[in-house]
Amino acid sequence: MGLAHYVGLGQNTAIPDPNFEQALINLGYDSAPIDGFVPTVNIASITDLNVSGSNISDLTGIKDFTALTNLRCEHNVLTNLDISGNILISELYCSNNLLSSLDVSMLQNLKIFWCSYNQLSALDVSQNLGLISLICGYNLLTDLNVEPLVDLRVLDFGFNDIASIDLSKNINLIRLDCRRNNLTNLDFSNAPKLSTLLCDDNQLTVLNTSNNNQLNNLSCGFNLLVNLDLSNNLALTTLNCSNNLLCTLNLKNGNNTNMVVDFGFNISLVCVIIDNILATHDSWTPSNYAGFVSSVEDCNNAIPVDTFSDVVSIRSYTLPSLTIGNYFTGSGGTGTLLNAGAIITTSQTIYIYNELPCGGNESQFNILIIDDELYIPSFFTPNNDGSHDHWTVTDNADQVFNILIYDRYGKFIKYLYPNDLGWNGTYNGYALPTSDYWYVINLKSGQILKGHFTLKR
Repeated sequence: MGLAHYVGLGQNTAIPDPNFEQALINLGYDSAPIDGFVPTVNIASITDLNVSGSNISDLTGIKDFTALTNLRCEHNVLTNLDISGNILISELYCSNNLLSSLDVSMLQNLKIFWCSYNQLSALDVSQNLGLISLICGYNLLTDLNVEPLVDLRVLDFGFNDIASIDLSKNINLIRLDCRRNNLTNLDFSNAPKLSTLLCDDNQLTVLNTSNNNQLNNLSCGFNLLVNLDLSNNLALTTLNCSNNLLCTLNLKNGNNTNMVVDFGFNISLVCVIIDNILATHDSWTPSNYAGFVSSVEDCNNAIPVDTFSDVVSIRSYTLPSLTIGNYFTGSGGTGTLLNAGAIITTSQTIYIYNELPCGGNESQFNILIIDDELYIPSFFTPNNDGSHDHWTVTDNADQVFNILIYDRYGKFIKYLYPNDLGWNGTYNGYALPTSDYWYVINLKSGQILKGHFTLKR
């Protein structure tokens, strides 16, 4: 009967939740004892209300706070929040409750909206065009439309179940937190002011930060990233890209000395491009990484592979054991796979190919099978390509005493001992031109062999 009397006179507002009323008493808007009402005149002009952490389950009566612009009701046990009568609200903080739905479409002045740690499965902010900060993480969201929110500076929807989001219109974003969702793509290229990006625990395979020159803090661990180029992010100081599938990581941004970096648990990482490979990186994880290089080009040869020199052998050659890579008869792991111990009886090129998840690298060497114990090559090409770079006589029977080399006019050029590497095509440090050159081979038997060969450049 009393309830009907007060409501009818319009002098009091019903506050059925005693914890809500106690909070109002504590704030001086009501007086003890708790009676289920508060004088409406006491609350009608209130602009800021903070009833956080008060174990409130029901905010019935909030509609009579008609001047309210700032409502804080975090850390309660609210299952419902009806603010349809509080259309002046510009800041709403209702995180850490039990809300499964929330309608904010009528709040045209809303600028700050924090509703994380609830049970929201849907959230419509398309009418809140003035939003500058939206924090809705730790809910049950599968979709979020923020495209109309061109003034948005802070967006946090981490720990939901969102698979895609359009950020193309959010040009003023400064902070983006989308951790632990199901994102396979994330395009924030139209947000040049972005300084903090937290996107860990998604399914991202590509991350392009080339347009984000103000990016300062990047955390993108536990994704599927294969390559990450941060060379344009000159302001970057904090990076966590651990637990990905990285093959290459480009950190050469001129700011390495000010950076704290974690790129651990990227088991396929073959190279990290940095400012100075001689510098120490005690604040980095791992700090003792062996694959630091100074240029993108250096990454091309970062995958290790065994290398062998060309071979000249009588009648056959047995492939030796390998430490890194496998033998193939074709380039790039093609042709026939050969095992160590295989006997080669025909002259050919053998490839050693090492394939990792990030790609492959190979070396090659030539096997020349001859019938005689003494092999004198008819040409060589000293161009430092690893093949035929020296003119070398192969002496499989230890017959040679010494070798003399002359140019076509009879000028003495080079003296070789049997175990020398060979002649590299130079005289007194100068490269000699393409031409025919003559040899005199003195054998231990006293026999002398003479002939000529071609130097090709």
